[in-house]
Amino acid sequence: MVAWYTGRNSNNESFFIGNRNSNWMLVAFGMIGTSLSGVTFVSVPGAVGDVAGGNFKGFAYMQVTIGYLIGYCVIAFVLLPLYYRMNLTSIYNYLLNRFGKVAYRTGALFFIISRTVGATARLYLVINILQFFILDRMGVPFVVTAMVILLMILLYTFEGGVKTIVYTDTLQTSLMITGLIVCVVYILNHLNLSGGEALSQLKQQGYLNVFNTDVNSKGFFLKQIIGGAFITIAMTGLDQEMMQKNISVKKLGDSQKNVITMAIVLVGVLFLFLLLGGLLYLYGASIGGSYQDVMVNGKMVKQFMLTDGAGHAYNVIGDKMFPSVALNYLPTAIGVIFIIALISALFPSADGALTALTSSFCIDLLDLQHRTDLQESGKKRLRLTVHLTFAIVFLMCVMVFHFLNNNSIIDIILDLAGYTYGPLLGLFAFGIFTKRALPNSLSITLICLIAPVLSYLLAQHAKDWFNGYQIGIELLIINGLLTFLGLRMISKPGITSNTAAA
Repeated sequence: MVAWYTGRNSNNESFFIGNRNSNWMLVAFGMIGTSLSGVTFVSVPGAVGDVAGGNFKGFAYMQVTIGYLIGYCVIAFVLLPLYYRMNLTSIYNYLLNRFGKVAYRTGALFFIISRTVGATARLYLVINILQFFILDRMGVPFVVTAMVILLMILLYTFEGGVKTIVYTDTLQTSLMITGLIVCVVYILNHLNLSGGEALSQLKQQGYLNVFNTDVNSKGFFLKQIIGGAFITIAMTGLDQEMMQKNISVKKLGDSQKNVITMAIVLVGVLFLFLLLGGLLYLYGASIGGSYQDVMVNGKMVKQFMLTDGAGHAYNVIGDKMFPSVALNYLPTAIGVIFIIALISALFPSADGALTALTSSFCIDLLDLQHRTDLQESGKKRLRLTVHLTFAIVFLMCVMVFHFLNNNSIIDIILDLAGYTYGPLLGLFAFGIFTKRALPNSLSITLICLIAPVLSYLLAQHAKDWFNGYQIGIELLIINGLLTFLGLRMISKPGITSNTAAA
């Protein structure tokens, strides 16, 4: 119904940026769902009881969340004014105006590769959870589940694009947050705890850790806060998927209100996820669950063991905690709410990725807006063809991950996808903070390829090279800095185009 209503009389402008007429409050709320994902929905609560360095990870994710707030302020007051001043449809047009076609196409291509791989890997992980806990028991093949989910996304994004997902993401985010709140309230009532009493128990159990003061640790609080800020700047502010809805708001001031409002609400939502995680481990202990030391691959690790109906103990620490408890130990109604909330968390990130990839491919690689050889109807047909093609690519990637059937490989793929944001960070930073020109040559692309490789080598060997220091979330900053320095080496005085540096 929403897709039909918003997709009526749609054109390429409404698909790409919603005719710049989106309601900022709807965008702000829907962006929460886009910023999270189905993976976040199960990973953040599950990580609370995970053990790192002899302590529970607890609420350490709040360190990153503080960084998110800083990053969103940079997006609102540095990047958005730049995008609005240049009236961009694709944010990578900034690179075209500042440096020329090679930098522009390099930035867009990095985004397309990264978002395709990252979005489909996350989509696979959530579908796999649904299969493992529910659909396999019903005899539904994995490929059917994947096809149905992608078909649903395709149906409501095909015509309207951004104009549609502004509304659908708001609806889906509402369902996700409702499911989160229902689960928190139910477990609090079941354990006969108030919010304050729950936090007190979590503190006693050691689950309420927030700040990590070990400088050499990957979780050191300064690394997490600064890294969180740069993750937001790069993976939101320099990401077409995340910014397409922000620039669909008519006025810059409203778009800035949208970003700041979303950031504040997001902090509250992430705190609720962490609270839920702590409550899940308290609930698990109340039904006989306990931590046990288990030898895994020659190392002694702590696992949180629950017992199923047949008396078999199994480990639920991490991503399995929320779905295991919700679907096997809580009332059926809560299990249904969990499924609805999980699916609702899945859709905003997947539909946004599909729409943004179509937009970037059409605008940045096919130069659709400036094609004089096509009428508007021809441009629309081409855009629909690209959209359908990306849906098929999504299905193929998900099936490849399914046949690999190795979460360790998937984790590596997600990490590698993240490496592509360093060059984007370096390119935009060089354009904004310097007044130097770059050659319109493949040397830019080469530097953007070398920087992630050097970053990877540093990350792998840092512990040996730097006296036990481990590179964690700050890797993105290192990657961006290496790109920036490489661009500085090939640059020359003067602005490449008529777009002045900020």
